[in-house]
Amino acid sequence: MELNNLKPAKGSTKAGKRIGRGQGSGKGGTAARGHKGAKSRSGYSKKIGFEGGQMPLQRRVPKFGFTNINRKEYVGVNLDKLQEMVDNGRIKDTVTMDILVENRLARKNDLVKILGRGELKAKLNITVHKFTATAKAAIEKAGGEAVAL
Repeated sequence: MELNNLKPAKGSTKAGKRIGRGQGSGKGGTAARGHKGAKSRSGYSKKIGFEGGQMPLQRRVPKFGFTNINRKEYVGVNLDKLQEMVDNGRIKDTVTMDILVENRLARKNDLVKILGRGELKAKLNITVHKFTATAKAAIEKAGGEAVAL
């Protein structure tokens, strides 16, 4: 088998009627689109969520709440996760954004916040965007350093 003799498996395709190729074809004239209306026109595409003129769901459902456009989303990394990585030998003594990205705890453009869950025994110098008060206290108690970017 070569590229020049490839063809679909037998029975996988059917030769449909060619639409809009004259009256003799049986699908000429309106080209199987019916008479008039938006769907018969070229370039027709219905809007997403269109329900045939009925009030669409996104307009029927009540709106409430508030979305702050200036909100900053932080990716949380807990102390127990850092300790686990020290135990596995993935982290030596410093933790930077590059190391967190390398170990898939955060993405390159994420803002990272160190959270205080778990216990930290290793002495680590951590440089990320934010720390909780308990996390900062635990890092300094273990002899490490917490530096905010």
